[in-house]
Amino acid sequence: MELLKYLNEAVTPYHSVELAAAFLQEAGFAEQKLEEPLLPERGGAYFVRIYGTGIAAYTVGREFAAGDALHIAAAHTDYPCLRVKPRAELTAGEYKRLNVEVYGGAILNTWFDRPLSLAGRVALRGENAYTPRLRTVDFKRPLLTVPNLAIHMNREVNKGVEYKPQRDLLPLLGIMGEEDAKESYFVDLLANEMKVQSKDILDFDLSVYCAEPACLLGADEEFISAPRLDNQLSCYALLNALCDARHQKGISMVLLYDHEEIGSRSKQGADSALTAGLLERIYEALGAERQDLRQAMAKGILLSVDAAHALHPGRQESYDPVNRAVINKGVVLKINTSQRYAFDTETVAIIQMLCEEAGVPYQKFANHGDVAGGSTLGPIISSWLPMRAIDIGVPMLAMHSARELAGGKDIGYLKQLLTAFFC
Repeated sequence: MELLKYLNEAVTPYHSVELAAAFLQEAGFAEQKLEEPLLPERGGAYFVRIYGTGIAAYTVGREFAAGDALHIAAAHTDYPCLRVKPRAELTAGEYKRLNVEVYGGAILNTWFDRPLSLAGRVALRGENAYTPRLRTVDFKRPLLTVPNLAIHMNREVNKGVEYKPQRDLLPLLGIMGEEDAKESYFVDLLANEMKVQSKDILDFDLSVYCAEPACLLGADEEFISAPRLDNQLSCYALLNALCDARHQKGISMVLLYDHEEIGSRSKQGADSALTAGLLERIYEALGAERQDLRQAMAKGILLSVDAAHALHPGRQESYDPVNRAVINKGVVLKINTSQRYAFDTETVAIIQMLCEEAGVPYQKFANHGDVAGGSTLGPIISSWLPMRAIDIGVPMLAMHSARELAGGKDIGYLKQLLTAFFC
């Protein structure tokens, strides 16, 4: 799976899951249905889609024994962006605008004056009330933009502006034409794109995304510049590592969750009973008992694989004086004594030794003492699954911007470490 192509196509959690499913099927993984019995066998490889925006993939060793150590690594499919509201049509003069709200902790000013597009899932009328037709859509072209106010009308703009999403972040869609219906021009556009009738569109979950493609940049093309690096880089590395490494004992599992950027409290989020329930079903189907699963968790390791903060060349005072991470200098082990990142000293030591055995450079990161920093999947999952856990990731700049920056070497280091973890 080629990285830049993956980044350009994983435009929403729905598309990320479709890409993952296709990649796993090509690698020999069999699909199982969440609503059906899970019937894994020793030596098998499987994946389960989780409500369209998440996925769980796992392998069972040929020599599987019930108490073998469990290896889990997790990432997330969502990213900060603009999401379309149910009544999407807004007009201002003769302009068509799109009614949106901010999803997650986006850096708002990075969304201005860019070519933007639109993608997601649409629910269409089905044969009965319980079976709507669900389809993904991606306009795959520059469709929208959020225009800045000219400096002539806001002379203070370079001193900093407080943006109000309902006023300032509404994308421009077009000019109202005589043939356009003021109350339905967006739904009509969506119906035309999908080649369906407007009356058959019942609902949609659509994201505005940056339409500029991912690219390499730098004097030696050492950087990756792209939208959605947080956390599609981790998803990409995890999928590749799981397919490349087939451990002969125990279970290895990749979990790609949705809704991390808004707290993970959903049925497909990390802060739910979903993972524990999946593991119970898998182990029961393999003839194991609940006590065997608890034993496997106690022996096992959980990796939370999310983006890490790279040292900013112009704002070094915002970082700890010595516990810093630099792009292309290795995988980051993220330490936070308040457990905003999951870690314990034993697990840190295990990952350090695993890095050394695999020839992977690593760095340790801690936040500046006056900066709280963000949180991750790690503490949430480990509160549901009492396993030794650690947060790791690829260092990047401009995290939560419409475009982010990471290092080409680091994604290779991460994949190398994850492959060793699953072997």
